[in-house]
Amino acid sequence: MELAVLTFEETREALDELIDALPPDIFKGLNGGVALVEDAMYDENGVLILGHYHYQPYGLGRYISIYYGSMVAAYGYMHPEAFVDRVKSTLHHELTHHLEGLAGDKSLEHEDARTMAKILAGMHGHGGS
Repeated sequence: MELAVLTFEETREALDELIDALPPDIFKGLNGGVALVEDAMYDENGVLILGHYHYQPYGLGRYISIYYGSMVAAYGYMHPEAFVDRVKSTLHHELTHHLEGLAGDKSLEHEDARTMAKILAGMHGHGGS
């Protein structure tokens, strides 16, 4: 069975459906909404970034970017349903950052920093458990 990655447009439609399935209150204060960005995104260490919660108090406000190119790079080999599940997980992760940001909670931010430290340790051969 040949697997075909979803196109950008198909992914945008799937993302819209995922958003529509959530309670509207979750998006309160997310004035910039959720954008699907065609490009892949990497951090300064070359680690692939799937999504990003942005908060710019004096700029664009609060919004979420989901990076289609990153999703394809990481999960393009998956069956379309599994690919959409990864998009959903990324959306939920970024929405958690949004909700925690509104509440002044940085728990997920700290968890992400620990995860990134493990990834970087593995990249530089300092892995362990």
